[in-house]
Amino acid sequence: MSWMRKTLLSVFHYPVKLLVKDHNIPANVEKELGIDRTKPIIYLLPTNSVTDQLALRMCTQRLGLPSPVKDVELAGKTYPASVFLRKTEPLFGQPSQTDVESIFSDLFHLHRDHEDVDVQVVPVFVSWGRAPGKGKPGLSDLIAHHASPSWLRKFFIVMFLGRDNFINFSKAVSAREMSTQRGTDDSIAHKLVRVASTHFHRKHQSMTGPTLLERQELHNAILGSEAVKRAMAEESASKKAKKQDPKEAVREYIDEIAADYREGLIRFGDRILTRIWNKIYNGISVGHSERIRELAANGHEIIYVPCHRSHMDYMLLTYVIYHEGMVTPHIAAGINLNFWPAGPIFRRSGAFFLRRSFAGNKLYTAVFREYLELLFNKGYSVKYYPEGGRSRTGRLIPPKTGMLAMTMQAVLKGVQRPVSIVPVYIGYENVMEVKSYLSELKGSGKKKESNLQVFSAIRKLKNYGHGYVNFGEPIQLNQFLEQSVPDWRETLPADPEKKPNWLTPLVNDLAHEVMLRINRNAAINGMALISLCLLSSKTQTMTEKELVRVMDNYLALLRSAPYSDDATIPASNARTMLEETLALKRFDISQDGYGTMIAPLKDAAVFLTYYRNNILHLFALPGVILSAVFGRPGIHRHEILRLMAALYPLLQRELFIYMTQDEALAYTDKLITTLLEQGMLTEMEQGLLHPPASSDRAFHSAWLLSRCMQETFQRYAVVLTIIERERVISRNSLERTSRQVAERLSTLYGMNSPEFYDKNVLSSFISALRENHWLDSAPDGSLKYSEESDALRQDVLSLVWPEITQHLQNVEATCG
Repeated sequence: MSWMRKTLLSVFHYPVKLLVKDHNIPANVEKELGIDRTKPIIYLLPTNSVTDQLALRMCTQRLGLPSPVKDVELAGKTYPASVFLRKTEPLFGQPSQTDVESIFSDLFHLHRDHEDVDVQVVPVFVSWGRAPGKGKPGLSDLIAHHASPSWLRKFFIVMFLGRDNFINFSKAVSAREMSTQRGTDDSIAHKLVRVASTHFHRKHQSMTGPTLLERQELHNAILGSEAVKRAMAEESASKKAKKQDPKEAVREYIDEIAADYREGLIRFGDRILTRIWNKIYNGISVGHSERIRELAANGHEIIYVPCHRSHMDYMLLTYVIYHEGMVTPHIAAGINLNFWPAGPIFRRSGAFFLRRSFAGNKLYTAVFREYLELLFNKGYSVKYYPEGGRSRTGRLIPPKTGMLAMTMQAVLKGVQRPVSIVPVYIGYENVMEVKSYLSELKGSGKKKESNLQVFSAIRKLKNYGHGYVNFGEPIQLNQFLEQSVPDWRETLPADPEKKPNWLTPLVNDLAHEVMLRINRNAAINGMALISLCLLSSKTQTMTEKELVRVMDNYLALLRSAPYSDDATIPASNARTMLEETLALKRFDISQDGYGTMIAPLKDAAVFLTYYRNNILHLFALPGVILSAVFGRPGIHRHEILRLMAALYPLLQRELFIYMTQDEALAYTDKLITTLLEQGMLTEMEQGLLHPPASSDRAFHSAWLLSRCMQETFQRYAVVLTIIERERVISRNSLERTSRQVAERLSTLYGMNSPEFYDKNVLSSFISALRENHWLDSAPDGSLKYSEESDALRQDVLSLVWPEITQHLQNVEATCG
C-alpha cells in the first residue's frame, strides 16, 4: 500500500467513524456465504474509494473478519487486502481502470505454484443510501447520486447518507478453484473482473430498484394500453359516459391506485421503525433471507405473498426486506387504509390501493391490471396478501385468488424477467389487535380504520416480545405454468382479455401451494408453545416445573422429527423461553406452598387460542397419534396409519399442511418411532400404550398432546352427527345447525376457541368432506349420508372425549 493511501486512510479514519454507521448484509456472513475467517481474504470492491474502504474496515472489525487495509502475505509475496475494479471518478473526465486484472493474474499464477495457498476473494458492494434513479434528475442526484463518484460528490454522500451505509458481502470465491479453470491466468482474471462487474450492477439494482416512474409517464402508459382503450370504448358506449368522460375516470383511478414512492421517506421510516421495534419487540428473527437475495442476484421479479396477522405486517416485512439489502416492495393495500394522514404516508412508502371488489367495473379492473403489469415489467418488487385480510383466528385463511390471477395473466402476456412468488410466514408473540379480532368473531362489526385507531394503537405500544419473518421456498411462475399446463401457448385464446379455461384451476392450485409453503415456514415461539400447553390442560393451569418439562419434550420432538426443513425453532431451551415469555406479563403467576403456578390472566384464555393456532398444524399429526392411543390403548401402528390416511385430507385442507398423503404417512411412522424413543409412547405385545401416570417425565406431555386437537375432532363429530341424524340435508341447513350445536357445546364445556363454531371453518370442513367423497350428493344438490360417512364418523368419535360423544347422541338436530 502506498504512503499516500495510508495517509488518506489515517486522515479520514475519525471523520468516517463519526459520520458513518455501517449495516452488514447478510447478518451472518460466515454461515450464509461460506466465508472462513481462518483463511486469507482479499476483498473485491467496485470503486477505489477511501471512505468505502474505511466503512468496510469498521464492519470487518465488528464481525471479526480480517482487515481490508492490511496487506496479505502469501508465499513470501505481498498483496493488497482490498482490490478495486475502477478508480474514483476525477472531477472532470471518466474513471479509468485499476490494475485489478494483473493482480489476479499474478495471484492465480501463485496458486498454481503453491498448493498450500488458498485465498478467498470476497466481493463487497458498499452502498450509501438506497435511492433509485429518476427520469428527471434533481439537485440531490447531481450532488450525490453516481456509480463511481468523485471525491467532491463522495464528501456530500458521506455527509448526508453516512448513517445509511450498507456493506453487502457476497459468497467467497476460492482463488485456488479459479486458478484450475481452463485458459491462461490473464484470461481467467479478465473473466473474473467481467463477472464481478455484472454482479455489482445486479447488487445495485437489487438494493435500489428500477428507475422511478414519472407521473406523466405512468398516465401515458396506462391510457395507451390496448386493454384500457377497449374498456374506455365500452364505457363510452354505456350510459355511464354521460356522467363522466372515461379518460378522466381513468386518470382518477390511476391517482387513486398508484403508489408515489419516495426513498427519503423510507429512510426516515427506517429511523422511526428502528426506535419502535426496539421499544416494543425484544428482537426480530429472520429466516431463509438468502432465498430472496439469490433471486435478486439472478434477475428475478420478486412478489412477496405473506400471511396477514396484523397491521404491523405492512411495516415489519418492509423493514426486514430493507435491512436484508433488498429494494422495498410496492405493497397492495386495502382502500380502507387510504385515509389522511396515513394514506399519503403509505402511498409514499410504496403502497398502492385497491378496492375490495372490482365487480361490475370493467374500467377500474382494466386500469388496475395494467398498473400491476407495468410494475412487473418495470422490475418493481411487489407485495400482496393472498388471504385478502387479517386472520382473526391465528390460522391461515383460505386464499383469495384475484391478485394471483392478475399476476399469472401478466406472466401469460409476457414479463421480461422470470417472475418468482416468495411465500412469507409472519408471526408474533403478541398481536395488538387480538382483542378486537375476538370481538369480531363473536359478532361485533369490524371497526373502520381511522386516525383515532392509529393514535390509540401507538399509545398502547409496549413490550410485544419477538417478531418472526421466515421467507419460504420461492415458486417460479414460468416453471409452475410449464409443469401444470405444458401446452399453454397453444391453448391461449386469440382475444388477450379472454381467460383460457385452465387459468382458474391453475390459479387455485397456485394459491393452495402458496398457503402450504407459508405454513411450512412456521416459527415456534414461547407464547405459541405455552398457549398450546395451557389450553390443552384440563384446568388451564400448570406448575412451572410441569410447563418447562412439557415444553422441553415438545421442542425435542420437533428437533428429532422436524415438521419441515424450513420451520424454525429457537436455539434457547424451554426454561429460557418460558422466562422470556412470562416477562411479557400476559399470564397469571401465583405461588403456593409447593411452587409456582402459571395460568392465563382472568378471562384471557380465549386470547391464547390465537397464538396456539399459529403453530397448531405442527402438532396436528402428533395430536392424532396420541389421541388414538389414549382413546384406544393397545392400538397398533398400522391402525394409526389407517386412521391418519382417513383424516389427513381433512386436516390438510383445514390447517394447510404441506405434505402429500404418502409423506404424511411416512412422517406419522417417524413420529411414532420418535415418541417411543422419548417415552411418550410405549410398545407392548398388545400394541401401543401411553406412558403410565407415574411416569413423571413423559405422561403429562403425552396427555396434553392427546388433547391439543380435541376441538377439531369435536367440530368434525358435530357435523358428521347431524348428517347421520338427517341422512339428507341441504348445505345451508347443515352449516347453520352445526354452528348452533357447536355454540351449545362451547357454552356447556367451556371451550375457548371462537373458531370452534366459526362459519368459515365449518364451511371449509364441509367442502373438504365433499371433495374427498365422504358425502354423496342428492339430485337437488343436498348432501347425503353414506357408508363412507359412517366409517369416518366412527373414526372421529373414537378420538373424541366420551362426554362429548354422549352429548352428541342426545342432540336432536332440527333443520329449518
